[in-house]
Amino acid sequence: MWNWHRQVKDSVSQKTIGLMRMQFWKTAVEDIFRDDPPVQPVSMELWRAVRKHTLTRRWLLRMVAEREKDMDDRAYRNLQELESYSENTQSSLFYLMLETLGVKNVHADHAASHIGKAQGIVTCLRAIPYHSQRRKVYLPMDICMLHGASQEDFIRGSREQNVRDVGYDIASQAHLHLQHARSFIKNVPDAAMPAFLQTIAVEDYLERVRKVDFDVFHPSLLRKNPLLPIQLYLRSWRKTY
Repeated sequence: MWNWHRQVKDSVSQKTIGLMRMQFWKTAVEDIFRDDPPVQPVSMELWRAVRKHTLTRRWLLRMVAEREKDMDDRAYRNLQELESYSENTQSSLFYLMLETLGVKNVHADHAASHIGKAQGIVTCLRAIPYHSQRRKVYLPMDICMLHGASQEDFIRGSREQNVRDVGYDIASQAHLHLQHARSFIKNVPDAAMPAFLQTIAVEDYLERVRKVDFDVFHPSLLRKNPLLPIQLYLRSWRKTY
């Protein structure tokens, strides 16, 4: 369901069609919680997960509602708006993962909120080259204006200092959320750790973009880190995120 939502914006040519698909999922979630899921593979699997793990309807509806708002296809007005989007989508997904793991812990919830925001911000950064090729820019406008970076700078793949400064400010906010999330680690139960291993990939990107001086168009950022599976294994074994 989540991956499908992410693809809707890029796969439809008209906003109306995308909104119709989102309306389908809003109705589907309501039907799932009435034990009357649509006869559709994803809906049926989600219904089974809801029954097995007693998932919270609010997190599912919040993800759909936020994706529906995102169909407006505009840049974030400020960094806070990007954080709000990340909370409503990525963090909601982490809350659901905690429920599937049977974790009910306020510290884990706080960590999930910050990890979701960090991941959402990093996803926005990583997608810059992809969106630029399609002449789209979704970066927070306040940060771009602060450094005098125009949408055209990103569309043409500029690697000038003002573009790097935008990358630095946005990456710094993601790093801050990651630090906040890890400040709860002593109080987060071990059972929650599998849900939080995504922090390794977030941290990996932030470290690599730092090494290229926050040049979000640097070719090295397109290459996968071959050591990432090993890092994931070690963190899983140590039960840390």
